[in-house]
Amino acid sequence: MQSVDSLDRFRRTALQPEEAQKLILERIRPLPVERTPLADAWGRRLGEALVAPHPFPPFRRSGMDGYAVRVADLDRATVADPAELRVMESLPSGVEPQVAVRPGQATRIMTGGMVPEGADAVVMLEMTSAHTRDGESYVQIGKSIPKGTNLADIGCEIEQGVLLLPEGKVVGAGETALLASCGHAEVLVSKKPRVAILSTGSELLEVDEPLAPAKIRNSNAPMLAALVREFGAEPVMLGKVPDDVDAAQALVRHGLQTCDMLLTSGGVSVGDYDVMVDVLASPEAELLFNKIAMRPGSPTSAAIMNGKLLLALSGNPGACFVGFHLFAAPALRAMLREPVQATPSFAAYLAEDFLKVNAYRRYIRARTELRDGTVWVTPTGDDKSSLMTTIVDADCLIVIPPLKEGLEKGRLVTALRLK
Repeated sequence: MQSVDSLDRFRRTALQPEEAQKLILERIRPLPVERTPLADAWGRRLGEALVAPHPFPPFRRSGMDGYAVRVADLDRATVADPAELRVMESLPSGVEPQVAVRPGQATRIMTGGMVPEGADAVVMLEMTSAHTRDGESYVQIGKSIPKGTNLADIGCEIEQGVLLLPEGKVVGAGETALLASCGHAEVLVSKKPRVAILSTGSELLEVDEPLAPAKIRNSNAPMLAALVREFGAEPVMLGKVPDDVDAAQALVRHGLQTCDMLLTSGGVSVGDYDVMVDVLASPEAELLFNKIAMRPGSPTSAAIMNGKLLLALSGNPGACFVGFHLFAAPALRAMLREPVQATPSFAAYLAEDFLKVNAYRRYIRARTELRDGTVWVTPTGDDKSSLMTTIVDADCLIVIPPLKEGLEKGRLVTALRLK
């Protein structure tokens, strides 16, 4: 493949981050849905809205161990003159009542048991005194209670036909319990995007290789794989490729044939050996952008190849991390049918001075902290794009607009939530 002229590497038009995000999202389509067992649905997004097939609870349910009674029988009950009721049966959970509760009667019942007809409340066991007379069981209750006490009516939690969970909802622990209670042994979920990950650079070693002069271990690929999993997708590792355009092109073609998206790291700047610049300039690539007005990661580039997104991220770990969250994460959300693709933002106070002057918008890796009811954000260290240590505790990105002077501690800023 013929390489891009060295001057062309500098002829780039910088887009605003929002423009770049829009260009990506315009080309992303939701992936198909697939049916999966509920036990395997954790962390997946629902591919359809689900309604309740029946009310829950499906029967009148006791909230206490005690006695199911008619409150009318307790109207005049006192400690000195308790009401005495004949106990008709004892109901463990899971057993259907055989007799209704009539005036002067009660049923011994356990928590979660089905309340018999005629009863309109449950008296907790600690408020009662049981005894036997002439071979019959009786219970004494020395206090009146309101109708409905310790009794859950049919459908009091979920009515039949109401929306149970919307399309796109992530199935977590609570959602799993809800689906199980309504009999959803299998659910439709969005297919997991398969995301190919390719690292470029002749300087890269595998993680398990010993260090060598002028070499570094490939840290971006494992980081990207972890981020891909965090956003509900499946990473497919293509390995690393040296600064060889033809080798890179072959791996890019292979990745896009078998996956839904391809992420690369490195090779997007203006150096003589930045091979992704040449790959993105090939006739089969529809270039979306190759420069963004931001720091770090301004050389971040994107193209459509084989109908799929190729996102070329910076080789610097900090810039790679930021680029993933700003551009890959929204694309994955769209593939997974998440209703809102934008990264959630919030206002917070800057916990320390930021004195750098910015020609471009800057995204600072930071952590959040709650102080006396207000949210503060603290940079996790120097914002150099090459640093990995600043990623470790980062749970947000502080957005610093282009300014001719720095920002003082206590300034209200916008931050993007990452986790």
